[in-house]
Amino acid sequence: MKRRMFGFVSVFVGACLSVLPIAQATDDQSIIVQSTTSTQNSGLFDVILPLFKKHSGITVHVVAVGTGQALKNGRNGDGDVLLVHAKSAEQTFVKEGYGVKRFDVMYNDFVIVGPRQDPAGLAREQDIVKALRKIASTKAAFASRGDDSGTNTKELQLWKLAGIDVSKSSGSWYRETGSGMGATLNLAAGMNAYTLSDRATWIAFENKGTLEILSEGDKRLFNQYGVMLINPKRHKHVKQAQGQAFIGWLTGPRGQAAIASYKRKGKQLFFPNAATMTH
Repeated sequence: MKRRMFGFVSVFVGACLSVLPIAQATDDQSIIVQSTTSTQNSGLFDVILPLFKKHSGITVHVVAVGTGQALKNGRNGDGDVLLVHAKSAEQTFVKEGYGVKRFDVMYNDFVIVGPRQDPAGLAREQDIVKALRKIASTKAAFASRGDDSGTNTKELQLWKLAGIDVSKSSGSWYRETGSGMGATLNLAAGMNAYTLSDRATWIAFENKGTLEILSEGDKRLFNQYGVMLINPKRHKHVKQAQGQAFIGWLTGPRGQAAIASYKRKGKQLFFPNAATMTH
């Protein structure tokens, strides 16, 4: 276990889980799930993991990092399951033999939040490309996660669609925090900057200051989450049975219902879609 824990860059958020019959339980019925800061910051794990524990008895330790780091950790064999949100990178992970099979789990969307005074004049612009061009043209402060996370990957894709090379503005109006979503939102609130956030973290976030949603609804802001087992043929210590049990529960009726029922401030944060996926 010490070897598997070595090199982790995030604090564990523990919750006990299990899906296997009690008769199969051992003294080490636990798995490590490499996941994202958005799933942790939203509070989702605090709700669904105890339900999984009640179903059987496996302890799940969550390592919450950016999706890019989670995939790197998975390639190193640091964990058993990945639950992240950068679909093309996840598919590459599986294609290269680091993952066994990828499943859609749930989705929500991204939003652009910014100061109420709206210096870039987004005026609730629904077209995300137009919104980003307005921010760039006015050189309004923009806080980027800059951490190779799924959110950061999506943000850079959107800037590219807008025809804007933000690397040329790094350190001026474009600020890279190198932090998770919560920390980046805190920075944006403090400096009255725009930023891209997943909707779940935004809803759960308390320190909004003058920030509010200024661009939403574009279909290009869709945010899909996927889950997969780290390949036990490549890393023999991976707990295949327990990991598959968690994946099966998460994509099955009980897990999907738990995701659908999770709300903050009366709003649903994630929408399950495992039943409609193509495996």
